[in-house]
Amino acid sequence: MTIIILLALAVGILFGYGGLIPDLVLGNIDFLITFTLCFLVASIGLEFGGNRKILSQIQSLGYQVIFLPLAVAMGSIVGSILLGFFLGVPAGESAAIGAGFGWYSFSGVLLTKLHSIELGTLAFLTNVSREVLSLLLTSTVARYGGPYAAVAPGGATTMDVTLPLIVRYAGLDMALVAFINGLVLTILVPILIPLLV
Repeated sequence: MTIIILLALAVGILFGYGGLIPDLVLGNIDFLITFTLCFLVASIGLEFGGNRKILSQIQSLGYQVIFLPLAVAMGSIVGSILLGFFLGVPAGESAAIGAGFGWYSFSGVLLTKLHSIELGTLAFLTNVSREVLSLLLTSTVARYGGPYAAVAPGGATTMDVTLPLIVRYAGLDMALVAFINGLVLTILVPILIPLLV
């Protein structure tokens, strides 16, 4: 999936640079971005709403499982602010990038719309990098940090892309924990990014 996204980005850059995009599309790019964002959020809502067993499964784990995604959110945002300080990026912008929690397809587009193409691109690349690093490091983190630590790096992707790796290296009993982590973080992304930027 990451390769497809990067290829789509490259094609978009080539088409834009080469002037190959019709004026009708360019004139309505803001509408297209808004429509795409709404479609992404509605799709996630449909996915969540379709899983009617999720509340009973959360009760069986105990509501303390909600604290993991909140800790991941806090760590991601604080870490982004600290790194942004050293790189000269304002705290609000750094925090908004970190609040993407690995959901690159949404956070990059949203920050482009809310702030600038530069910040949106930085968010896209940062969150793609987070996903790639999660894919590469999940086994090592699970081995040395334990099963809950293995869930943290994936951020919002723990309910889809990185879920199979978490189950493989942290155990099947972490599947629901990882799913809830991804669910909560995914819900937080469209709330936190506008507030932070």
